[in-house]
Parts: sequence; C-alpha cells; structure tokens
Amino acid sequence: MSFTQLDPPLPVHVEGKGKGYALAVIDYGQEHNLIWVTGLTDSGEIWCAPNPLVRMEANWTMGRKGFPHALPPGAKPS
Repeated sequence: MSFTQLDPPLPVHVEGKGKGYALAVIDYGQEHNLIWVTGLTDSGEIWCAPNPLVRMEANWTMGRKGFPHALPPGAKPS
C-alpha cells in the first residue's frame, strides 16, 4: 500500500459528488482501483473516490476540453 500526497492538488470531478481537488492518491496494489482523496468544492467534504469515478477538469491551456459528465446541464464542451 502506498499513499502519495499531491502537491499541488489536482482539480477533478467526482461522478455523483461534483468538483473538487484531489489531495492524495492511495494505491492498495494490483487487485484494487486507485483511491483519490478529494476535497469537494461545494460542500467541503472529503471523499475517497475509486479511480473509475474520478475525471480531470477541463484545462484550456493543455487543450483538454470539458467532459460531458463534468459540465452543468445543457452546457457543451468548449
């Protein structure tokens, strides 16, 4: 098992929870998903989300468009 603190934290979207910042990653080994320790922006809650539910936020500078599941209803990726 390894625990890696992210410095700086990464802006992410956790499906079903919303936007936040990934503060750390926990790796329990080859038989498990990575676990993202994420502080949510709207509620301030800290959640440990499995890898399949975590997505990077859009980043114009890096050319990463918004992902449909991470956008407000009716918005289109830019």
